[in-house]
Amino acid sequence: MKGYFRRRGCKCGKKKCTCGAKWSFTIDIGIDPATGERKQKTKSGFATKAEAEAAAAALILEIQDGTYVSETNILFKDFAQEWLSFYKNTGNVKISTVRVRQHELDKLMPYFANLKIKDITSKMYQLALIDLKEQGFASNTISGIHTTGQMLFRKAIEFNLIKTSPAQFAKLPRTQITVEEIEQNKDVPKYLEKDELRRFLKTAKEKGLDRDYVIFLTLAYSGIRAGELCALKWPDINFDEGTISITKTLYNPSNVVPDYNLLTPKTKKSIRKIEMDQTVMDELARHKTQQNTLKMKYRDTYYDKNFVFAKSGDNHRGYPELVKTIEIRMKRLLKLAGLNEKLTPHSLRHTHTSLLAEAGVGLVEIMDRLGHADDQTTKNIYLHVTKSMKKEASQKFSELMRSL
Repeated sequence: MKGYFRRRGCKCGKKKCTCGAKWSFTIDIGIDPATGERKQKTKSGFATKAEAEAAAAALILEIQDGTYVSETNILFKDFAQEWLSFYKNTGNVKISTVRVRQHELDKLMPYFANLKIKDITSKMYQLALIDLKEQGFASNTISGIHTTGQMLFRKAIEFNLIKTSPAQFAKLPRTQITVEEIEQNKDVPKYLEKDELRRFLKTAKEKGLDRDYVIFLTLAYSGIRAGELCALKWPDINFDEGTISITKTLYNPSNVVPDYNLLTPKTKKSIRKIEMDQTVMDELARHKTQQNTLKMKYRDTYYDKNFVFAKSGDNHRGYPELVKTIEIRMKRLLKLAGLNEKLTPHSLRHTHTSLLAEAGVGLVEIMDRLGHADDQTTKNIYLHVTKSMKKEASQKFSELMRSL
């Protein structure tokens, strides 16, 4: 394998250079299959010829072993979009997931966008994660960003763009939880207590807009996600069995009504059949009757795709309701009911969890009903509620003993 060594810029001419000139080497690394021309690799910056010779020998060994990678000058921002295209088109990936990956890549751009991907070091990558934490990003968010970073650099290795991944040994920064935070139960999300839920649903029934009561009654009694509710079609409702089948979720990030997509649920565990209270089934039956009347009245313009919670106004009649619209309507009802306006439709899912726990339903059964394979939030709510129940049981026992 041909090669030569050179000391550039030497002014002293001595064998042991005293003017600080550096050694470099150039070796043949093969033939370019596209042009048939000889390819060479040059590397400089060595203090002595011996160091240059050692580095050249190591490189020659890599070439002979077939482990040599010719790192390229592609910028991080350019490869990121190339990788995202591969990620989108070569795997069974939902468009919602692609959008999340794009969002996570955007968080890495301020650190690496204009750097050559080969120049990004492990230290630089670790410091980026730490800085994200110091900016106040949640641990789950940083974990997602790190996962995307790992995937991107693995693909860069696969494409022979880099030798090693700077994300390989990175650690997620953790915040030490204080005793005060534990005592205040900051990990337990906000939800409605039993009396508050009764007041909220009463407000929805008496002061709600069109379909408000049936929407929020179904969410509260089923614990399903708002996207799952919006995707429901009438064949998913079994009035004879009193069940609702969850097989899809609505995805519409632009909130442009016709631009919706129906996607598979969040996980395989999310595909489930839920037994419902007769109160809900009766309300759904009344809603179906009203909807059928509307369909007949506007049979020529109604967008009839069998959606349960379809829009009924003049614009886009029959299209599935937007999750955003449900969020806005819930905020209105919370205000009318004098309840916490920061709660969301997802809070009704947490409410459902807490009330099931209060009713004595086991954690496994709750998670199965919610469609969770594993969810720390649900566990936190369950433990919070059952802890209070155990304390109440202890107090009742003490009162009983004092009355003896």
